[in-house]
Amino acid sequence: MALSLVTELGHTAVLKGMMLLFLILGIFVPIRVMGQGGNATGSSSRPSVVNIGALYTFDSVIGRAAGPAIEAAIQDVNSDPSVLAGTRLNLITHNTNCSGFLGTMEALQLMENDVVAVIGPQSSGIAHVISHVMNELHVPLLSFAATDPTLSSLQYPYFLRTTQNDYFQMYAIADLVSYHGWREVVAIFVDDDYGRSGISILGDALAKKRARISYKAAFTPGASKSQINDLLVEVNLMESRVYVVHVNPDSGLSVFAVAKNLGMMTSGYVWIATDWLPSLLDATEPVDTDIMNLLQGVVAFRHHTPDTDLKKRFISRWSGFKTNRSAKSGGFNSYALFAYDSVWLAARALDVFFKEGGNVSYSSDPKLHDTNGSTLHLASLRVFDGGQEFLQTIVRMNFTGVSGEVQFDTDKNLVRPAYDVLNIGGTASRKVGYWSNYTGLSVVDPEILYTKPPNTSTSNQHLYSVIWPGETAKVPRGWVFPNNGKPLRIAVPNRVSYKDLVAKDKNPPGVRGFCIDVFEAAINLLPYPVPRTYMLYGNGKGNPVYNELVQAVASDNYDAVVGDVAITTNRTKIVDFTQPYMESGLVVLAPVKEEKSSPWAFLKPFSIQMWFVTGGFFLFVGAVVWILEHRINHEFRGPPRQQLITIFWFSFSTMFFSHRENTVSTLGRLVLIIWLFVVLIINSSYTASLTSILTVQQLSSRIVGIETLTASKEPIGVQEGSFAWNYLVDELNIAEWRLVKLKSQDDYGRLLELGPQGGGVAAIVDERPYIELFLSTSNCASRIVGQEFTKSGWGFAFQRDSPLAVDLSTAILQLSENGDLQKIHNKWLARSGCSAPVDEIDENRLSLKSFWGLFLICGIACFLALITFFCRVICQFRRFAPEDGQEPEVEEIEPARPRRQLRSTSFKDLIDFVDRKEAEIKEMLKRRHSDTKRASPSTDGLPNSPP
Repeated sequence: MALSLVTELGHTAVLKGMMLLFLILGIFVPIRVMGQGGNATGSSSRPSVVNIGALYTFDSVIGRAAGPAIEAAIQDVNSDPSVLAGTRLNLITHNTNCSGFLGTMEALQLMENDVVAVIGPQSSGIAHVISHVMNELHVPLLSFAATDPTLSSLQYPYFLRTTQNDYFQMYAIADLVSYHGWREVVAIFVDDDYGRSGISILGDALAKKRARISYKAAFTPGASKSQINDLLVEVNLMESRVYVVHVNPDSGLSVFAVAKNLGMMTSGYVWIATDWLPSLLDATEPVDTDIMNLLQGVVAFRHHTPDTDLKKRFISRWSGFKTNRSAKSGGFNSYALFAYDSVWLAARALDVFFKEGGNVSYSSDPKLHDTNGSTLHLASLRVFDGGQEFLQTIVRMNFTGVSGEVQFDTDKNLVRPAYDVLNIGGTASRKVGYWSNYTGLSVVDPEILYTKPPNTSTSNQHLYSVIWPGETAKVPRGWVFPNNGKPLRIAVPNRVSYKDLVAKDKNPPGVRGFCIDVFEAAINLLPYPVPRTYMLYGNGKGNPVYNELVQAVASDNYDAVVGDVAITTNRTKIVDFTQPYMESGLVVLAPVKEEKSSPWAFLKPFSIQMWFVTGGFFLFVGAVVWILEHRINHEFRGPPRQQLITIFWFSFSTMFFSHRENTVSTLGRLVLIIWLFVVLIINSSYTASLTSILTVQQLSSRIVGIETLTASKEPIGVQEGSFAWNYLVDELNIAEWRLVKLKSQDDYGRLLELGPQGGGVAAIVDERPYIELFLSTSNCASRIVGQEFTKSGWGFAFQRDSPLAVDLSTAILQLSENGDLQKIHNKWLARSGCSAPVDEIDENRLSLKSFWGLFLICGIACFLALITFFCRVICQFRRFAPEDGQEPEVEEIEPARPRRQLRSTSFKDLIDFVDRKEAEIKEMLKRRHSDTKRASPSTDGLPNSPP
């Protein structure tokens, strides 16, 4: 843990300052405790005694737990014949006294004792300083409590952390913040290496979750309660109510004591503590009810250590551990486990080091010789010759200790970092889940999850319910309006046109209009009060530029904008908008004129294509019916001229269902039924469309949409302050000289009436709500033409990451669902206006695309009927054709018809056959069949002679 008071100085400067202090005090004297069998130049491969150092604060929360654990580990190692056989560890401890100055001095004195490794320190600040010494002397530094993430950098190759890195703890906190949907936190931390580095990592972790630290509240180590009180008073003025407390265990309770006095441990507040708090509570024996009363509802993270048999046996031995160096009997916490495993890590690595031929020897460093008669005995600090090899041996160690698996990754961090998520309530803490970098937040033990594939998705994050401050299970919102007397600064555009939307008012709150009513209704749905004041933006002589108004919010001149502000891409990059409360989009308003009645109006219901296809189908169906009926129906026979007239008459008489000819064939009746259904639909559609055209007022405009304006060079009217100006210039590449500012609502009608020839405009481009308001009060001389060519909406703009934007979006949706939004719209904007836009009237003309299905069905029916008919005719013709060159004579059946002979099966014969009546063909086939039967007796070859 970080307890240093000197970390504000550079590490090199601190080291030089310490040595200068030793020179002044005259206490830097050579002290050496050599291991048995060792000497100044070398030692045997298996010395009988090896020195190992320990640095920690004896009388501290961490020290009281680490001290007994370190001494117990030394005893266990020395009594275990399987480890370091024939070699005993000699422990040399120094007390850092919770002081960066004294801790650094004690560390330098420790290094005079030719130690092979140092267990500690617990202070991240001291670890930063003495790591430079370890780099020079090649002595590994195994810290069980220095959690500063920056100590893992390449700058400290001999520093090895045997506890969890705060890097992972800060990501665990970020996951907890994201899990509950909070977006801002306040960081309360001690201003040293430990505190600053941890909070810096927390900021990075929150940024990845789209959250942030809104305020950093730092205090000096050992700050008084009055200083902490002043700090928390300032913190309480912030919007965020989520506090992350990252301090030292020996003084951290002061933060909660002051917070309770200030009423900051009540409902609505969220307090998240790092591992320092569980370490303090675990080490407190027995439970202090006064302390627990301060911490009700706090969520804390504790280093996760598996519940193995080794851990249980270690805990059962804890009460029997004795230490002569600790001021008090030790209180157990997770740091005792890490300290115990640190000694075993050094012992196991040293055993492997010896087995691989390593040698404990020391040599003088040429850089540390005495110069210029200095009394600094730098030569007493010697370099561990095998330090590099010993460090590599430690890094590759892998064993199971009381804290779990002891193994290092490529960054020299312990593998599988995990934390218990605790919720403090009553007189104990309750485990509500776990966090690991393998699966994130979970209610399942990490050791079980390690056997499954990793899954850190949002849907996989789970925790049990938490009892928050104020004894409530409802998740706090995480922010409130600051209790500092400053209401929300709301900018309102001071419009000179369309004042039904938003305008200045003499009565409170000073503004009125549709937008104001929607905002007030949404605010009233929030479960908390929102102090606010409306501030007019603009000089009142012209509409303000809305882009500048939105930029003023982004620049912190205002907290929000309430008005007819369109949500555009560029604006969303600098502010946050609520859910749209009004649909909008750019449209074209153009003057229209009434079309005079035309003598050819009866042709308008159908398009030209529709007319041609319909006429063609009338003739086609008439021809098909004639083909199907010609052989059997005398009404479809006669001279060619008469038959042609019959086809035309029958075709077009079906339009009025007045055809006189009867159909007698099955195929002909089938085709006629389908065609009469098609005619019925066409007649009904024609009648309805013609009625609409003749009775509805017909309007026309030479401008049909934005495409017409883009292609022309005529002037275009644009409302002052609207985003439409930039859109037309930047997106549609329309020259600015063509754009005319419309400063008032009267300018719309006046400039449209003047037209481009009289100094006016050809059309106006504006948002649909403005155009509809204008049309509701105009004389209907203009209309919306073409389609809406942009899609957007109006919303309320807030500063980035404002939680009020989210809550108001929910309120707007609620207004829309319960109908209140429509009621407000009807109050201000619902008026009788002009008729439908021009582009909708033109859609009355019917085209082929509406009827091609009917024509397809009819065509298929005709085609199938013709195929069936001709197949039957061809079968008859094959039976009727002469065989073996015979020339059968055909008896005249009809008196007026000359005798004909079928001599060959030519195409002409086929046409002649088709042209005959069906009854005649059947009679001829019958005669031929009878003749064939009478001639059959002569086929035996015997002539018949008379008697």
